[in-house]
Amino acid sequence: MSILLCQRRPACQGSQPYGLFSEEHRMSSDRAAAVKPTIQSLGTHYSAPQWFRDAKFGIYMHWGVYSTVGRAEWYGRHMYIPGHEDNAHHIKTYGHPSTFGYKDLIPLWKAERFDPEAMLDVIKRAGAKYFSPCAVHHDNFDLWDSRHHKWNAANMGPKQDLIGMLKDATIAAGLRWGVTTHLARSYSWFNTNKNSDEGGPYDGNDPAYQDYYHSPSDDQSAWHPADPPKQWRDQWKARICDLIDRYEPDVLYFDGAIPFRGEDEFRTGMEVMAHYYNRSIARHGKLDSVMFLKDIDEYMGAFSHGLYVNNVASLDLEQSGANRLIYRPWQTDFTVVKSGWSYNPDAELYDVDELIHLLVDVVSKYGCLLLNIPPMPSGELEQRVVDRLAEIGSWLATNGEAIYGTRPFSVFGQGEDVRFTTKDKALNIILLNWPAGGKLTLDLKDPWRDALPGIEGVTMLTGEQALPFTQNGAELTITLPASPPKGQEHAFVVQVHCDRNTTPDWLN
Repeated sequence: MSILLCQRRPACQGSQPYGLFSEEHRMSSDRAAAVKPTIQSLGTHYSAPQWFRDAKFGIYMHWGVYSTVGRAEWYGRHMYIPGHEDNAHHIKTYGHPSTFGYKDLIPLWKAERFDPEAMLDVIKRAGAKYFSPCAVHHDNFDLWDSRHHKWNAANMGPKQDLIGMLKDATIAAGLRWGVTTHLARSYSWFNTNKNSDEGGPYDGNDPAYQDYYHSPSDDQSAWHPADPPKQWRDQWKARICDLIDRYEPDVLYFDGAIPFRGEDEFRTGMEVMAHYYNRSIARHGKLDSVMFLKDIDEYMGAFSHGLYVNNVASLDLEQSGANRLIYRPWQTDFTVVKSGWSYNPDAELYDVDELIHLLVDVVSKYGCLLLNIPPMPSGELEQRVVDRLAEIGSWLATNGEAIYGTRPFSVFGQGEDVRFTTKDKALNIILLNWPAGGKLTLDLKDPWRDALPGIEGVTMLTGEQALPFTQNGAELTITLPASPPKGQEHAFVVQVHCDRNTTPDWLN
């Protein structure tokens, strides 16, 4: 099944692109003032930076203690649930969770072949413009030299500041640097370690490990805790601010919306966001960093992942595309692996056609694709992952003009196989399949203009030979070459050259 069939959000209705005109309230305020931890102040100051609007493609990475098991990144929760297949696997492979718990996997993670420069070389050659590894997952283990949490990769396991090393390599490669954080839900998500079975209570019940496994709580929700104590909220804030201050990301992602619900009323999350925005302004002279929040209460229940509000950050859609053109720049995070986000040698990968088609579809709707890759415990990438990235990079090296720095057309495409992007006086028609019969007929009716730009000529992106075309009002018919040009094996770019700018006025 095509990835393009997995589109579901946003579900808003109406004739205009999602979010159009919704930023008007911000224009009357002074953006130069310090950002305050309020919805009004965050929304007044935030706008996705130009570099992100142009980037279109980034790489994401899930690598951690869970990688040693080779199953999934939720292993730290599932291994403590009696009857779960990961619980059975753990008992068979490592022993009962009362004597060998998740903490005991940490020494097994060595990262002994980790070469950040080599990894970034692969990522850069894939055509990515930014890199945002997961700095801490729900398992409460920091991948940086944390000042506020001893359970970190610099102190145990790999005994290296992995995030610091990745940052240095990313900056040296000329890419924008960011991190994702999945810590907010850990207080409830990881609390299954307090369970027990006929073999005895699991090791999370031992008070000696409460600084890792959390204090006792009845909340074992897989989502954000219902009403976490102040101690947890303060620790979360201290650790994320430490990450912001010392590692200076220009991309930040909470794996949810604004934490925390309950007594906190989302104040702590807004304080961290305001701190991140102010740090960006201090470093760049303007807010030049991007922040992502997810809007998924529709599927999980009210505030299950925090508070989502338009305009205070950019929208992230996990593992899905959008079903329409979105006015504000947004992102989808998607994984190259068909099941899970972390290393699993038995998992299938999406093929290169599926991934390139997803990239094209996302970009046509004003989005960026953040593609996740799963390193092995050693720190190396599987050859099949390297090969997949190289194929994407090869396509982008030839066709990147139709992707990087583009803006959407007034409509994102036609049917399942045609997508549009614009740049200056060019309208890029990206074909996800080569049309049968050598003819391409498009309805280019523009609901936002009185008239289309005048068409001066049509070519394939990779060639200068003019393609015959006829225009009848909004209908454009193009006669294509007998076969696709070399270098466009996965998607094919036809370029329409116009007499004026093709980008819709509402995006200028």
